[in-house]
Amino acid sequence: MTDTTIRPTAKRADGFWPYGWWKIVDWQIGIIPLPIFVLLFGLIAAFVMTGKVPSDILMAIVLLAMGGFTCAELGKRLPLIRHVGAAAIFATFIPSYLAFRHVLPDSILSSVTEFTKFSNFLYLFISSIIVGSILGMDRHVLIAGFLKIFVPLALGSVVAGIVGTLVGTALGLGAYHSFFFVVVPIMAGGVGEGAIPLSIGYAAILHSPQGELFAQVLPPVMLGSLTAILLSGGLNFLGKRYPHLTGEGRLQPGTHPEIEPGEEPAGAVPDVTTIAAAGVTAVTLYLIGVLSQRLWDFPAPVTMLFIAVLLKLTRSVSPRLQNGAFIVYKFFSTAVTYPLLFAIGVAMTPWDKLVASFTLPYILTIIATVATLMATGFFVARLLKMYPIDVAIVNACHSGQGGTGDVAILTAANRMQLMPFAQIATRIGGAITVTLTLIALARFFT
Repeated sequence: MTDTTIRPTAKRADGFWPYGWWKIVDWQIGIIPLPIFVLLFGLIAAFVMTGKVPSDILMAIVLLAMGGFTCAELGKRLPLIRHVGAAAIFATFIPSYLAFRHVLPDSILSSVTEFTKFSNFLYLFISSIIVGSILGMDRHVLIAGFLKIFVPLALGSVVAGIVGTLVGTALGLGAYHSFFFVVVPIMAGGVGEGAIPLSIGYAAILHSPQGELFAQVLPPVMLGSLTAILLSGGLNFLGKRYPHLTGEGRLQPGTHPEIEPGEEPAGAVPDVTTIAAAGVTAVTLYLIGVLSQRLWDFPAPVTMLFIAVLLKLTRSVSPRLQNGAFIVYKFFSTAVTYPLLFAIGVAMTPWDKLVASFTLPYILTIIATVATLMATGFFVARLLKMYPIDVAIVNACHSGQGGTGDVAILTAANRMQLMPFAQIATRIGGAITVTLTLIALARFFT
């Protein structure tokens, strides 16, 4: 009796339909099942042949998912460099190159660019990641972590500024050019919040065309971000070899990036309604930040970050909603990161501007600046009894390409939980860098 019930099951399991087919369906490229991937490729080709690719959210999901996960899979499968963030690098810079060479059809380029620039897709991602990671943290780590991170960040900025200027001067760039047009742009906080206001300030002080100055400060921003991505990927690999140096997304020992034990009944899983409520909460906090930026010119992501921290510290959000926010964070970090990087590569990473800085003195100066910034964070963290690798990665975000750089750096390092601290490094650190630099330059030329 037992044999007759087992043998038919075994035969069915050996047959192609449906069990063999199910194995094919379960084979994924990123998050996309292989049959759906093939079908989507054909659908996109058909739309391209019609001459018009829609720029709505439905087509954007397909284009970004196909492009992002395909490039990421290539990076993940290459020997050696897959350990230093190749997936994030490929997902960002391959589409940038393909767009520059017009390998991608113009209809796809216009569709992706329109969606990326007009949908605020990036800030939906950042708000979900920041709010979800903060509400999902151990409450006790927040205050200590937020206060402590300023020490390695400030010391790293000073030491990196000195070393980068000395290296650039030794290589013939001159102290003035090395500091103001290479080192400072790297730590200015990206393009929108860093390079643009920096070039506007330079134009007012130096009485030069803002466009020409922007063209000078943009390449170091982009190459500095690429350097930070590579080094952060290397630190992630180092952490696998030496686990005592890293908290895998935690800044200090004895803390955990999840809901505190006892606050939520064991085994309780938020329902769909709670997860949706958490998503709306994240967007609401971001919109409060946008309003504050309009009224007081304070960066929206930073305002959102501080509100989320306040809600967590005062226990204003229920444990169930905190769990919902953490699931939103996990969804975006898993399913949206590589599509977002693909969008950034196509719409916001000009390949020609990036390769313009590929001269030996520029490259060595930029590498020296970023490496010093991260190394200082690494060694200061040990003195503060923090995890050196995770602090160094946060410092790396100070040399990233704004919010887009934070995403790429933390993806390469596999530490998206550090996004709140990365935003401090990028937004606050960048704002302080730009402000102090313009004050110094104004005094220098008066």
